[in-house]
Amino acid sequence: MSTLPAYIPQIRRYQDWLAQRHGLVFADYDALWRWSVTELDAFWQSIWEYCDLQSPTPHTAVLARNVMPGAQWFPGAQVNYAQQVLRHTAAAQAAGMPAVISRNEQGLHRELTWPELRRQVAALALHLQAQGVGPGDRVAAYLPNIPEAMVALLACASIGAVWSICAPDMGTQAVLDRFRQIEPKVLIAVDGVHYAGRDIDRQPVLAELRAGLPSLQQVVLINNLDLALERADCAHWGRITARDDAATVAFEPLWLPFDHPLWIVYSSGTTGLPKPIVHGHGGMVLVALQLKGLHNDVGCSWDANSWGERYHWYSSTGWVMWNAQVSGLLGGTTCVIFDGSPGGSKEQPDWGVLWRFAAETGVTCFGSGAAFYANCMKAGVDLSECGDLSRVRSLGSTGSPLSADVQQWGTDQFRALRAQAQAQGRPGLPADEDIWWNNISGGTDFCGAFLGGHRELPQVPGVMQCRQLGAAVEAWNDQGQPVIDEVGELVCTQPIPSMPLYFWGDEGGRRYLSSYFEHFAPGQGRRPGGGDAAPEAGAVWRHGDWIRVTPEGGCVIYGRSDATINRHGLRMGTSEIYRAVEALPEVLDSLVVDLEHLGRESYMPLFVVLRPGVELDAELRARINGAIRAAVSPRFVPDEIFQVAEVPRTLSGKKQELPIKQLLLGKPLAQVVNKDTMANPASLGWYEALAQKRQAEAAAAVPAKQDAGVHMS
Repeated sequence: MSTLPAYIPQIRRYQDWLAQRHGLVFADYDALWRWSVTELDAFWQSIWEYCDLQSPTPHTAVLARNVMPGAQWFPGAQVNYAQQVLRHTAAAQAAGMPAVISRNEQGLHRELTWPELRRQVAALALHLQAQGVGPGDRVAAYLPNIPEAMVALLACASIGAVWSICAPDMGTQAVLDRFRQIEPKVLIAVDGVHYAGRDIDRQPVLAELRAGLPSLQQVVLINNLDLALERADCAHWGRITARDDAATVAFEPLWLPFDHPLWIVYSSGTTGLPKPIVHGHGGMVLVALQLKGLHNDVGCSWDANSWGERYHWYSSTGWVMWNAQVSGLLGGTTCVIFDGSPGGSKEQPDWGVLWRFAAETGVTCFGSGAAFYANCMKAGVDLSECGDLSRVRSLGSTGSPLSADVQQWGTDQFRALRAQAQAQGRPGLPADEDIWWNNISGGTDFCGAFLGGHRELPQVPGVMQCRQLGAAVEAWNDQGQPVIDEVGELVCTQPIPSMPLYFWGDEGGRRYLSSYFEHFAPGQGRRPGGGDAAPEAGAVWRHGDWIRVTPEGGCVIYGRSDATINRHGLRMGTSEIYRAVEALPEVLDSLVVDLEHLGRESYMPLFVVLRPGVELDAELRARINGAIRAAVSPRFVPDEIFQVAEVPRTLSGKKQELPIKQLLLGKPLAQVVNKDTMANPASLGWYEALAQKRQAEAAAAVPAKQDAGVHMS
């Protein structure tokens, strides 16, 4: 059997470059990682040089100000996200590599060449400029995962406008809660979507968005369902992007300051409106290239070492992994995207959809949420029946912890595929080489990853291989001390260039500060390489995840340490769910928690207090679910609804979300809450009984299984 040409992992190429260019040689990955989080200037300068980033003006420093929040990176440098993407046009086109390959549920297959990508970006950018959109103005999008969304992002970036997108599965109020805060000048939207076997008209939502966003000066409509639809109150995407003249040929993206705002994404807390998080051009370019190249092992499609690379990570536009998918273009990689349900329809479930798509399009790097792989295993998917997957050399996973049994399932499937290819004499990866799992964990908050993969490190199912280069991640106990092989708070003790510039409209930065930097004392653990710094250095970033760092340097995430809801990678503030549920006249109060934990899928129970005389029957359950589906998203419909007498609250009236979550995860009541701080401590008895019932049922189902070695500290 012939195998594919010898491949050099991207992180190995970087280390060879460090040795040749700078004489830096490291005994092992741990030594390399410690250098990267101690010598911050040297490391991030090396990434700038290794990725050959361009600027018409030099930077005067790398990290000019090491303060959190408020770190100042690469002052003096000028960058542009779109400039970095489009610089690949000539070389990629000469090599015959497409920029984007897309398909939808109905089988519509499209390929976008690099020159065509550049032309459409230029055409839309010129149109936006003609509407008065300039640097700093916001452009909002209500779009699914289609090539037009990528074009629109790049067009906005090219002229310095600030991009923000919501997925069409989000309800009107959830979208307005986000877009109203940023006051967009232009909205780019679709007429509808096709998902899980049915057409979903979004024109009524579009009308509500127009009415609710008085800042809009224009709506650009993309005909996604009805190709013949004409609306006099909308500009027509097809006509705008058909432009092909001297101006589009001559168009060049603007050079912008390193920290010029690129996009606004949203990550909700437990109170208030969603947080509009602003990321900058330079930070996103630098971190995305480092993450995608070194740790995700995604190469340039026209480079000899990774010739023909095709990168697919299934995502909706409402998840930060959509941004991660687009970032493949920064490195000259062909991005392969799918718009539709990964599991077929309710009437005809089919978890082989994405695998067949990957086989037919020649995907080399395949990624999805951890829940996708779990569903494939449960559905009994046989990958040998899904086409030729011999080009797939990595499987990416994020969004929630990937359990060891699911990872082993995927490994076994690919062992069988490679053995089959060898028996048939087909070219492919060596049969004795297991598929590489690139399991990562990060967040919308900084649009990157803290933990992830390393092509050359050992794989242990259920364990992420390493802390990312440049990410000074530690597990801290309650006293703020770093611990090994114990579960603690995930903190990052040093800044990363992609951390938020600020929250939009956050006067004085108070909300930004309180979201990540108020849990531990300023200066604690802030000295690069370890130890405390002066309080002026600010506090460490507390991410809100439970983490265990193994003695070998691997990492395990145990779910959220706060009360934010995380449904397969999509975070939602509990306040948005409460707003939808408590708008129903029958509901007086509510509490929701997400019991995601290592080895367990997300399980989200909702507890409701009803008006006297009202019972939780099937009809009311359906109305509650419908309210969440319409106002927030179908992804956040609860797994179970319970009628309760009271919601536990503090003396100040705050809902006790985190204590109830920890109680239901198995922690003793005395360890999760101080009854003296509660307004209604008697309410806890019902929840404690539910927790005991759940534990008894779990013990009966798996009597021999113990959560060995795992404790919440």
